[in-house]
Amino acid sequence: MTENLVEARGLTKTFGSFTAVDSIDFDIRKGEAFGFLGPNGAGKTSTMRMITTVSPITDGKLTVFGMDPTTEGRDIRRRIGVVPQEDNLDLELTVAENLYVYGRYHDMPRATIRERIDELLEFAQLTDRRKNTVESLSGGMKRRLTIARALINDPDLVILDEPTTGLDPQARHLLWERLYRLKRQGVTLIITTHYMDEAEQLCDRLVVMDQGKIAAEGSPSELINRYSTREVLELRFAEGEQDEAVLRLDGLADSSEVLADRVLLYTNDAESTQRGLHERGVHPEQVLVRRSTLEDVFLKLTGRRLID
Repeated sequence: MTENLVEARGLTKTFGSFTAVDSIDFDIRKGEAFGFLGPNGAGKTSTMRMITTVSPITDGKLTVFGMDPTTEGRDIRRRIGVVPQEDNLDLELTVAENLYVYGRYHDMPRATIRERIDELLEFAQLTDRRKNTVESLSGGMKRRLTIARALINDPDLVILDEPTTGLDPQARHLLWERLYRLKRQGVTLIITTHYMDEAEQLCDRLVVMDQGKIAAEGSPSELINRYSTREVLELRFAEGEQDEAVLRLDGLADSSEVLADRVLLYTNDAESTQRGLHERGVHPEQVLVRRSTLEDVFLKLTGRRLID
């Protein structure tokens, strides 16, 4: 049987009368990348804070490495690395000094820290920047350094909160490659992200959270197969023509969704659905055919409401 590094049963977190995490169950297996997806206020951060032992649970059961965060928090923290959503590096120190200081926080021997610094700078592609102050680094470099810092104690579990927020596409893809390397080395990853493509790229399994509860769980492909169709047609119409066109679309696809600027048709046979459009005299200005994505699943489960 696969070893579970984290197990939660009925895990609950309340703040006064507000329930942030509402009796959720999940297991995170050793060596996998596990994702938490959800809109703002879904309970992702509260769950992460309980796993990292910085916030006590209100009710239910939670174990990390088989230990109780309430009584064995220090032992748990020795074996985890945390990458916060916002980089909190010391801007006035050099790249190497940031890693060294963090190693001393973990009471690591100086010689071991120096060895780890060399390894992590190579991993983060920052070897030539070791003597630069952090203030001079780009956003992508700072993010890679924050991840390297979380690895200084050679953790068994790394928790990453929105790891690529604010990065350009090149920096995001480089970071994905670094995280994939970590997973191949046997490090267990827990990732929260708003980027659906990131979850599809990195996560072996994930849960979608909404209003403190788990709405769905599975691999990205399992969730797409379970909650969506193979393909999606996005139809855009000339101004004033969408309402009339929608009346002719009934029953044409497995399901449909009418938005302010376009109509989405969910189908397992896009070619047949396009023929049906022509036969019914529906002529959009634009037709985009694409495969279903995790974003389609996410929006179906959590809705399109804007949450601040």
